[in-house]
Amino acid sequence: MERNKKRRSRRLAAGILLSTAGIGLAAILLLYTHPSYIYIPDREHVLNPRRPAATVRTAQTPENPEPTDEETLDLGRRAFYGETFGNEHFLMDIMGLLDGPLTIRGILKATAALKGEGTTNLRVAAEKDAVIGGRTIRKGDLIDTGLDVAKGSYVPLGLKVSLDKGKPRVGVGCIACHAVYDPVSGKVVEGPPNTDLNVGLLLAMGNNSAAFFTHTGVTTEQIRGLIRFKEQAKSWVTDSEGKRTPLPDPDELERLVDEQLMKWPPGSIDTTIDMENNPVQIPDSFTLGDHPYNWNGTAFAGPFKGLMTFSGVPNAQNMDALAQAGLSKPIFGLDKEVYMGILLQRAASSKYRYDPAKGTKPSEQFAAVDPTPDSPGIIQSVPSPAHPRSSFVSVSGVLSSVPGYPINRHTLAMSAYQNTLKPPRSHLKRDARLAAEGEAVFRRAGCITCHAGPYLTNNRIVATDVLGTNPSRARSFKKTEKFWGPPLMYDYDTPVPLPKKPKLHRMPLNGMSEEQIRLAFAHGNSPGGYKTPSLYGLYWSAPYLHDGGVAAGPEPGQYGIPGTFKAGILPDPAESLRALVDKRLRERVVKANQADKDLREANVEGIGHNYWVDETTGFTRREQDALIHYLLTLHDKDE
Repeated sequence: MERNKKRRSRRLAAGILLSTAGIGLAAILLLYTHPSYIYIPDREHVLNPRRPAATVRTAQTPENPEPTDEETLDLGRRAFYGETFGNEHFLMDIMGLLDGPLTIRGILKATAALKGEGTTNLRVAAEKDAVIGGRTIRKGDLIDTGLDVAKGSYVPLGLKVSLDKGKPRVGVGCIACHAVYDPVSGKVVEGPPNTDLNVGLLLAMGNNSAAFFTHTGVTTEQIRGLIRFKEQAKSWVTDSEGKRTPLPDPDELERLVDEQLMKWPPGSIDTTIDMENNPVQIPDSFTLGDHPYNWNGTAFAGPFKGLMTFSGVPNAQNMDALAQAGLSKPIFGLDKEVYMGILLQRAASSKYRYDPAKGTKPSEQFAAVDPTPDSPGIIQSVPSPAHPRSSFVSVSGVLSSVPGYPINRHTLAMSAYQNTLKPPRSHLKRDARLAAEGEAVFRRAGCITCHAGPYLTNNRIVATDVLGTNPSRARSFKKTEKFWGPPLMYDYDTPVPLPKKPKLHRMPLNGMSEEQIRLAFAHGNSPGGYKTPSLYGLYWSAPYLHDGGVAAGPEPGQYGIPGTFKAGILPDPAESLRALVDKRLRERVVKANQADKDLREANVEGIGHNYWVDETTGFTRREQDALIHYLLTLHDKDE
């Protein structure tokens, strides 16, 4: 009790200091043993119930190298909130994420203005004028970030604020995308997707968003098209074959990438590097029983039934484009030096910015200042045994790992922690009789054919030509087939940095069949597919389907992304679920989405999964209401 009082007093002091101007940030950082701050709420300020460690242990795979004990779960929770794996380097120094109209100062001023109250959407005043992807932002305009701020915190969830030689910096932890502030209870909900986090806009406001180009629809042909006249090129590189090659115009490329990022709906991010614009909704972290992981089901190998592999993706694949330089030729069709030159020619920090006048290659210039020389890129990571090739261990060929710890120690702990998370009760008044009717409808309508078992999933991947959903994302990993390596993994007691000859083992595939593997990666003649997700936490995760396209507001006429997010309206869970199972409503949702040029180009449609529970299949409105009530209150009966 005394320790909790001291902790609360320290947090209060931290909040007061942060609420003051520039001195506040420095002062709070001095309260800690290292100059950084991340908000982690006490358990009493979290709404979720939690599974006991023993429950998680029974669901583990035999290979799990670490005991799922309280120490591991505590490390996993702390890592899920605040372990950035050093992504500050890529986000701040390369992309310049907060060097545009959105700044650290603006974020801290906005959080301080809340005066200790929470919010689901931190609105931050733009610090300067800018034109981002065709949208004009004026100084003082309020930017809807979608960042959540917990009650009593003066930093948004998942933002790690630190000082580096007196300069404030920000890194991003997993919780920024996988938790929300609940204004009804005043508590944090750990696990649901942050469905209004405006990732595309936030990335586009960086000064070097072009460093994220492989996650957009900007093609190699477009990049080459930006080199209109070689004699007018602003930058040149000496490529891997010794040829002098011009780089694309950096400002024009920045404009193209910004336009692509601005097409993403809130709550979505393109996590694949296939150079197609196909964002997916941020998934939830109610992970127990929901394997294989990733919307495509590509994470199935190794500990926690693939969850360790999946937990490393956000940083290894999304937060460090430099780590993929080894894939640039086979996957992007770009020479490694050209690729690195593109990433670094507008780098926010002059320390990392490529300077052709030096007469050395981009890779050589970067190596001279690389803060993580043992890493394939700029964050804290190690090459997988198959690096630079893709494998079941890591599609990007990179493993997020912190120096001074055994390999994957943090992603293993985060996997254990995520498996303890349970969705909290909904804010609906549960009607036990109506819910029972809904469960009967669920069975009679055939939903249980795929959504079966204790976690309401059959844990299988379904082909896109069966589902009828937008196929773009399902094909995202097809190119990896020609650059594929064996499923080798380091023994889990291997230290980081890696020794010269680390011990290896073959990572188990946990019973995945060849047919399912081909569907996951769209290898061979497979069209690719999407996993059957668990239906846990539907109350907290609207809109629905992989592209988040099945969205509806609480009022009639609020259909699709244009009728909800783009109209400043959050999708309603009940009405969005109704649009999922009602043919007539879905047609209106799809029509609204397909009429929007940006959504069409981002492959966000809300099509497919045409399994109706409406009058066309013999169900009444009452039965449809019962089904929706059952699905949204699944967890209310457990407490």
